[in-house]
Amino acid sequence: MKRHTTAPRPDWQRIVEEQGVIYPLTRYPDDTLRPYWDESAYYSFTLPEVEALEEVVEELHAMCLAAAAHIVATGRFADLGITDPELARLVAESWHRRAELPSLYGRFDLRYDGTGPAKMLEYNADTPTSLVEAASAQWFWMEELFPGADQWNSLHERLVDAWRTQARLLPPGPLHFAHSDGDELGEDLMTVAYLRETAEQAGLRTEALSVEQIGWDRLSGRFVDEKLRFIRSCFKLYPWEWLATDRFGPHVLSTLDNGGGTGSTCWIEPAWKMLLSNKALLAVLWELYPGHPNLLASYLDGPRELAREKGYVAKPLLGREGAGVTVHAPGSAPPEVSQDPVCYQELAPLPDFDGNRTVLGAWVVEDEAAGLGIRESAGPVTDEYARFLPHVIL
Repeated sequence: MKRHTTAPRPDWQRIVEEQGVIYPLTRYPDDTLRPYWDESAYYSFTLPEVEALEEVVEELHAMCLAAAAHIVATGRFADLGITDPELARLVAESWHRRAELPSLYGRFDLRYDGTGPAKMLEYNADTPTSLVEAASAQWFWMEELFPGADQWNSLHERLVDAWRTQARLLPPGPLHFAHSDGDELGEDLMTVAYLRETAEQAGLRTEALSVEQIGWDRLSGRFVDEKLRFIRSCFKLYPWEWLATDRFGPHVLSTLDNGGGTGSTCWIEPAWKMLLSNKALLAVLWELYPGHPNLLASYLDGPRELAREKGYVAKPLLGREGAGVTVHAPGSAPPEVSQDPVCYQELAPLPDFDGNRTVLGAWVVEDEAAGLGIRESAGPVTDEYARFLPHVIL
């Protein structure tokens, strides 16, 4: 794994916007604009390196499924902040019937510098983004600038194949695709639009709407779109913890399709994905696989020995894009125990490439490793100001 500097293409912004990355610039707190899509540098990997990372990702995915099974079998929903008995019951039912429910994709965030084992930082298996730039824009960048190279990127083909194989699990009628109008950058909009395109290439009939346009028909007891058509299936880029707890939450739970009931709604991702997108999963993994070379020590009851020995990172159980994450060096202060549920994970500083802190986003489609996206940040936490850089296999 190496970082290389290079000159951006003269018309790079127009090019990537036409490829779906309509958010190529990021506005920083000081109101300056800087690239989010950053092709002033790129990363290169060897083929054996990528093949080894693929094996790690698929092993981690299998371990996460085993951890989810453990949570359900032992009823440890409260550890994930799921305290509503009805929601816990429905998540467990969703898990037991997962073979009947369509489930598409997820993204591991990994700490890796090319020299030691990759370390799992977290798994977003409910609402992962940075998909358009990973699947599309960086592939076209490589084809234009490195026509003889390759890339860890079979995302598009695997997504289309996934829709084809899972079409039999969908109820009759169009598959709705929903994003939130609260998305100011357009990232959620374009992620959903891209996934809708892959579904249509697989032969599915689709409709688009925003989450805010979803209505409730009291007479039929069904969710409907803005044209009053029943929503029997819906891919939503909207976290389950929001979907289940907003003012329509009781309707979501009462009509949740965990296997094909009449009058119900099949949501993608399914409810059992709540087990994988919660940072408490990290602590459960460490309990089940202590000392595993691709895991970092993680706890729910406090930082334990990490406070004095290795340092730790406190992560909110449902935080996104680094929100609420705090970093604590070893012995820097007395151990802090948060009043809100957090996971205390061993501090593993991101690799520093010329002042850039790098995290690998490794994609899983269905149960297979499918591609890589790389983000850089200036600080120790990969946050909303991180930049996306392309990569090649040389």
